[in-house]
Amino acid sequence: MRSTFMGLETARRGMFTQQSALYTTGHNISNANTPGYTRQRINFAQTEPYPGVGMNRPQIPGQMGTGVEAGTVQRIRESFLDLQYRTENTKMGYYGAMSESLTKMEEIMNEPSENGLHSTLEKFWNALQDLSSHTENTGARDVVAATGQMVADTLNYYHNSLSRVQEDIGNQVGVKVDEINAIVAQIDHLNKQIASVEPHGYLPNDLYDERDLLVDSLSQLVNVKVSGVVPNTYGDAKPMAAGLYNIEIVQKDGKSYNPPINLISVTKESGIVGTNKVELEKNEESGLVTGLKIGSTSFTQFETLSGELTGLINSYGYEAGGSAKGAYPEMLDKLNKMASAFAKEFNEIHKNGYALGADTISGLDFFEFDEKNPAQSMKVNQVLLDDSSKIAAAAEKGGASGDNKNAQLLADLRKKSFSDYTSLTDDEKSKLNGSLDSYYSGIIGRLGVDSQSAKKDLKNSLVLADSVDRNRQSVSAVSLDEEMTNMIKFQHAYNASARNITVVDEMLDKIINGMGVVGR
Repeated sequence: MRSTFMGLETARRGMFTQQSALYTTGHNISNANTPGYTRQRINFAQTEPYPGVGMNRPQIPGQMGTGVEAGTVQRIRESFLDLQYRTENTKMGYYGAMSESLTKMEEIMNEPSENGLHSTLEKFWNALQDLSSHTENTGARDVVAATGQMVADTLNYYHNSLSRVQEDIGNQVGVKVDEINAIVAQIDHLNKQIASVEPHGYLPNDLYDERDLLVDSLSQLVNVKVSGVVPNTYGDAKPMAAGLYNIEIVQKDGKSYNPPINLISVTKESGIVGTNKVELEKNEESGLVTGLKIGSTSFTQFETLSGELTGLINSYGYEAGGSAKGAYPEMLDKLNKMASAFAKEFNEIHKNGYALGADTISGLDFFEFDEKNPAQSMKVNQVLLDDSSKIAAAAEKGGASGDNKNAQLLADLRKKSFSDYTSLTDDEKSKLNGSLDSYYSGIIGRLGVDSQSAKKDLKNSLVLADSVDRNRQSVSAVSLDEEMTNMIKFQHAYNASARNITVVDEMLDKIINGMGVVGR
């Protein structure tokens, strides 16, 4: 026979379970605006029915329910959407870094504009044409010297400005490496906290949220693969326990390296193995990145990585195959090659000409520069700035005022192909194409294409990341309307369970106080 007080226990379970659901609803509402918070729910489960199976079971027609219990408090989260978001977040970090770096480069180069190198060169060529028409004119000679210095100053400005921005990006690389190490340390700490809770049969949902938020931040910096590992010696862990995070750096296509490169290592056999710190390896002379040291592994395959750190390294520069790679080293190298070839050939022509009224060839370099940094050090020979009559405009002895052949040769350098330069070695010629004007136009054109491409890719990745995040929020975020509906639902269920207790109490009152009083 069933217990007289059985109904009280069933109603009590209903009250306690609905109360737990109300508390969870309140927790959701309180954290509606908390970054990274995932809404939670109580998983209601029926308690074991009465009677149990056995020889001495009461002979009643079937089993009766005995109420409800709160099985687990579960986060509502879709791991596939997390994976999609982190993939797009990695791309967003990479293209964001590249776009910002190339935009700064465009602002420095400032083409087309009145103050850019193209415009300054145009003024220089025009000044040389004027000189070829009026070789005896002191004003025309002064303008050539002055505009020549303007060309040198513009190249100096480009080199120095690009170098300063490159240095800033290099500092950012160091900051991002420190940020990665800090995030990894925090995730490892959370792993250890979670490992102290899950084996006891609990689900530390708030710790899960904090850990996932850190993984989101980490995925923007470097491409990672996250695997939840539940160790074999984990005690009484729930089947839905998220386990400990093993975090691995993977290639931009999601494939693992061989051997795997782990930031946090976790195994099923022993649980948390440890963490690996990321360190920058640089060439002491050039300052360029030569590799990333992750634990005991030196990594140099930057072209296979993605994320903001990779975007910054690709901008700042790294060494691969004995040469400098990256947006800023390559741009500086192109400017140096162009400045060196231009100055050498211009000097070669100028030295073999005659100054006004001179009986011997000039022998003077028009431009002076350091072979190691031509664009940074280039300047007009101070002798010519002090006395422009020494500019070698004539091609024949005596430097007659009507002799403009050398000035014309200097002006024609504008359209002269690098392959026809007499001052360059074959190796130097092989690294340059076209004329000075066309080569520089090609540099600017390529910069514009690369910058627009990075901006377009950034825009696309932002759109995709935002789309995935909206889908993720639709699953995981707190909806106040839904929570208010649940609150009313659980409140009514709680009140109904309380009313049930009142009904059972009245029944017991009749049994206890109303039975056995026959004849009163």
